[in-house]
Amino acid sequence: MRLGHIWYLGIKELRSLARDRGMLVLIVYAFTLAIYASATAIPETLNRAQIAIVDEDRSPLSMRIASAFYPPYFATPKMIDHAEMDNRLDAGLDTFALDIPPDFQRDLLDGRQPTIQLNVDATRMSQAFTGSGHINTILNDEVRAFAQRYRDVYEPPVGLTLRARFNPELKEAWFGAIMEVINNVTLLAIVLTGAALIREREHGTVEHLLVMPVTPFEIMTSKVWAMGVVVLVACAVALTFVVQGLLEVPIQGSIALFLVAAALQLFATTSMGIFLATVARSMPQFGLLLILVLLPLEMLSGGTTPRESMPEAVQNLMLAAPNTHFVIAAKAILFRGAGLDVVWPQFLALAIIGAILFGIALMRFRSTIGTMA
Repeated sequence: MRLGHIWYLGIKELRSLARDRGMLVLIVYAFTLAIYASATAIPETLNRAQIAIVDEDRSPLSMRIASAFYPPYFATPKMIDHAEMDNRLDAGLDTFALDIPPDFQRDLLDGRQPTIQLNVDATRMSQAFTGSGHINTILNDEVRAFAQRYRDVYEPPVGLTLRARFNPELKEAWFGAIMEVINNVTLLAIVLTGAALIREREHGTVEHLLVMPVTPFEIMTSKVWAMGVVVLVACAVALTFVVQGLLEVPIQGSIALFLVAAALQLFATTSMGIFLATVARSMPQFGLLLILVLLPLEMLSGGTTPRESMPEAVQNLMLAAPNTHFVIAAKAILFRGAGLDVVWPQFLALAIIGAILFGIALMRFRSTIGTMA
């Protein structure tokens, strides 16, 4: 092995990538617009939900309730009559329709227990579930505050004080932005290395490599470091200018330590990309294989759904995937400010998994490079 061969072959990969406009657009999009869209348009986020109110009471309390719904969680409530409620829900104009009955305030002050009807368009599942809880909390708070002005209201002897750590305002945009960066590191690592190898096969440049005094190890290593550096630089730029700058997401830990974790993740996933490229015979086949591999990696690694909520067999199986350890380390560093003394087990696991994947990919690459020409 000669380090010079690895260096110059890597430079060749960077020059080839610089001429591929499609890949350059993908890199820029993945670490700019994709992050911004994921942070600002998360499906589970209650944002300007449409709500209509049927106020049959016309009392100070009902007006107080109506004025409690305001952006960014809810759009300005539409005041409608009872006849319009069903038609608006059928037409999909409203997600929530609140019906305040006649004499609601009088019944409340007389000690009765009046009820308010909430109609929900359950086809908008994420907003329906989240919004119902918000509306219930708003109603209870407003009714309790109003009733305390006229009579004693029973308060529970134990109160709950919520202190949310690492994300005090419970902004899902913070989580969405960071997770998009994590997912795109894996995506681009596999795509760039796999596409680089398939591109050489399609352009016939594999024949040139075969007659050069270079080994399969040198060829593969050059692709790993070149594509890894591109993704690592793009990741650092995205964290600094998009996540911290544009989206104003506070990062608690060391970005440098996170980039070390990302480098270990890139070592594993670029090897995975080369392995997939040796299995696929064309870019369409590579794309199909990418879907089969990438979706389980992202969905079962703990980034989308907590690992604890998955079946135990899936949890144990996904310990063999680099994404699982990368997500754990990235969350600990970026959200909780963890240091190396906390995340070293994940670093070690990433290094071991990366070495195994690199060895498997190298064996496959050596056995198939002669048939790629």
